[in-house]
Amino acid sequence: MDLLAHLIDLETQLHRQEVRADADALRALIADDFFEFGVSGTVWTRESVIDALRDEAFSPREAMDFRLTLLAEDVALLTYRAHRGATPLRPAADSLRSSIWRLRDGRWRMMFHQGTVL
Repeated sequence: MDLLAHLIDLETQLHRQEVRADADALRALIADDFFEFGVSGTVWTRESVIDALRDEAFSPREAMDFRLTLLAEDVALLTYRAHRGATPLRPAADSLRSSIWRLRDGRWRMMFHQGTVL
């Protein structure tokens, strides 16, 4: 599997309800030193994301227009466009997304993420 396909697979695992609700699965995909700049301006850590997703009202997601930029041999930037489906609690939303993935000990893990609402 090429790197783009592999990182798309890892990224979209984080969009699935069963993964978002599983702290161990999230820890396997997200680096210890992970941080995220949230749309609200909140800076999220790995553990704060895991805690927040535990109580999340899940919204289905679609991702498209993936682009991979290799920043170093072991660091990659994945960008894409996302659509979050509407639920009774939240309207649908479109966003641009960027994630930085780092290879350590033979595994790619997300170390940074940011979403920008369109």
